[in-house]
Amino acid sequence: MNMKRSFFERLSGSSSADTSFDSFDEELPVTTTPARKESRPSAAHPAPLSDDAPASEGQLPVDVHQTGGDIIIRAFVAGVRPDELNISIRRDMVEIEGSRMEREQVAAPDYFTRELFWGSFSRSILLPQEIDVEASSASAKDGLLTIILPLLNKTKQTKLRVKAG
Repeated sequence: MNMKRSFFERLSGSSSADTSFDSFDEELPVTTTPARKESRPSAAHPAPLSDDAPASEGQLPVDVHQTGGDIIIRAFVAGVRPDELNISIRRDMVEIEGSRMEREQVAAPDYFTRELFWGSFSRSILLPQEIDVEASSASAKDGLLTIILPLLNKTKQTKLRVKAG
């Protein structure tokens, strides 16, 4: 006896003792679509390099975390001199801009693989809390940029003395 397997049995590869309630009794026609050619270049066939390509700005990947009283931002900026970085800080946002330029020119046909990003990059980071702009600091060591942003203490109070004048 040739019993038709249920949709679930065909999907999972299992078998069932009771097939009386199979709602997928009809076989659907199988259609094939032509396979799309992959658009990513491979190492054997690198992407064509041209100076005519529009210059696009890269986005700098970052890690952002919080400690007890600070927000810490870290980003790899290897190959970027400190004078090529521009960091703008507001109470609720940090903007990092920079430029990484190739130090030597290599002809396009001489590349086997080209994955490094060269050119200008930027990143805007919305902060989860307000920070103390004046007490913030930035440093770069071994290609790792570290920005330390002290949290703004909203409960801190100061007393002002009134001057007689």
